[in-house]
Parts: sequence; structure tokens; C-alpha cells
Amino acid sequence: MALETGRVVDVVKQTDEAPHGGEGWAGREGSLINELGTLWAECGVASEYATLRSVLMRTPGPEIEAVTDPRPALWYDLLDPIKAREQHAGLVDFYRSHGVTVNLGRDVAINMPNAYFCRDHFCMTPQGAVISRMASASRAGEERYAAADLADLGVPIMHTVFGEGTFEGADVVVANEDLVFVGHGMRSNRSGAEQVADAFRRVGVPEVIIVEIPYGCGHIDGTINVIDKDLSLVFPTQLSWVVYDTMRRHGFRFVDLPSGEEAQMGMAINMVPLAPRVVVLPAGNPVTVRTLQENGCEVFEVEISELMKGGGAVHCMTGVIHRK
Repeated sequence: MALETGRVVDVVKQTDEAPHGGEGWAGREGSLINELGTLWAECGVASEYATLRSVLMRTPGPEIEAVTDPRPALWYDLLDPIKAREQHAGLVDFYRSHGVTVNLGRDVAINMPNAYFCRDHFCMTPQGAVISRMASASRAGEERYAAADLADLGVPIMHTVFGEGTFEGADVVVANEDLVFVGHGMRSNRSGAEQVADAFRRVGVPEVIIVEIPYGCGHIDGTINVIDKDLSLVFPTQLSWVVYDTMRRHGFRFVDLPSGEEAQMGMAINMVPLAPRVVVLPAGNPVTVRTLQENGCEVFEVEISELMKGGGAVHCMTGVIHRK
């Protein structure tokens, strides 16, 4: 009996200690969003047009030299590795000269020539990242490298698409802090789109809408680019009516891409806002540049024609980590 009594006394004493809520215990206060910039890296996106602060990019490495047939790589043509790297370095330098922190990702496996298209690997909620699950067999696993890069940077990972879900980061448009669109199509299936939509709802975005991507369009970012709180550039024959009607209700007006040739061949909508009404886009789209300027935008152009042979442009290569 004495031993039993001793055991009871020891247990009671133990529960008074700090690990069990006793003297010295202090509970964690606040929420994750209050820890961004302190315990976690400063990150998050609440709109596509807020000032660009930091990005994840990946310099094309030996993996682009290993491609001998552009079709399995999902490219339009083979890349000249020297030109491609020079142009990528030029885009990195452009961002840095405009105050953007560019984080360069780690080297990837030799069978991942599309890994320089960082936008596809993740998207950002206002509180952290959602990691993609790439749709094509040729790109499967690229997202692992982005997850590791973001973790190393201290970016919280809110969700990783799992199960049979597929999703690519370019299938999200954060129109503003109250409205997000998630594309459902060839690259992001229903399961993936629903998982991503739920992630945005869980961090408090009040209106999250899944919309269908039209045939012939890879991602939703090929149909719209939000460049200010009340202005969007759109591809009118590809844009979902749901997106148009909802954004109009939120006070947006629309500028149609003025040239079909620039839209298709010049990837004119594949631009990145640096700040409200300040954008950078691929060089060689003079009609689009003039139209944007007529609508009060400051426009910068970068030469990335070699990189575009891989099927993407400025927006595709820029994994946005933080806007504010």
C-alpha cells in the first residue's frame, strides 16, 4: 500500500510541472498569420496585383540539355541552353533591380526539363503555400523540389494535393482578398481543384469558385491577368462567363487582349504585375503594350523568346511567394 501511495504522490507532483501545464508553461498566442515574418518567413498572397516582394525561380540546368525530342518534354522546340540561361538570368536581374527578392531553387533531376516553370509547382494562399500534384507524367515529381525549397525558406505549407487529385499552381487566380478562382481542366482535375478551393476557404477567403477551363487552354492564367483592384486583362474568347460576371460584380472592368497573334504566339497575357498597373511581359507584343499603356499601365518587356519554346513565359517562370 505504501508503494501505491508513493506512486500516486509522484504522479500528482509530475502533473504540476511545466510540461503538463504547471508553473513555467506558456501557451502559444495569436494565429499563424501573426507569425508570418517572425517565426515563419514573410509570405502570402491576397491579390495578384499587390506589390511583388519575393519569388521562387529555378535556373535551367543540365536537364534542358538532355532533351532530344521536344514532344515528350511538352515543348514547342528544342532550347539553346546558353541563350535560355542568359535570358533567365536577365529576368532574375530585372526582378532584383525592381526590389523583388529572388530565391533560386535547387537543382532537379535530369529528367525534369520543365522545372524552370516554377509557377506550376505551388500557389500561395494569404497564409502559406499549397503544393501541386503535376498532371502530366513528364512533369511528375517536380513539385517535390518546390516543397523542399519553400520549407527551407520558412514558408508554411498549408496543403499538399493528394490522392488522385491533380493540380498546377497556374490554375489559381487570387482576384482580391475576398475572391479566388480555381481552374478545373486538363491540368487540375475535380479532386485537385476541390482540395485547393477548400484550402483557400479554410484561411478565410469568403468566395472561392471552381471554374471550367476551356478546351485548348492549359491553365486559367491563360484567360485572365488581374493587374489592379479594378482592372483585368482577359482573353475574351477563352474567359469563363462565371469569371467575367463575378468579377464585374466585384467592381472590375476588363481590357480584351487586342491581338490574337500576340495572345497565341507572343504569350502576351503571360505577364507578372510588379505593383498595381505595373507589369512585366514578354518582349515582342507591341499592340498589347500600347493597349496597356492607354489604360494607365507602366509596362516593362523582357526578352525570353528562347525560354518560351518550352511553352511558357514570364508568369509561368515566376513562383510568387509574397505580395503586399
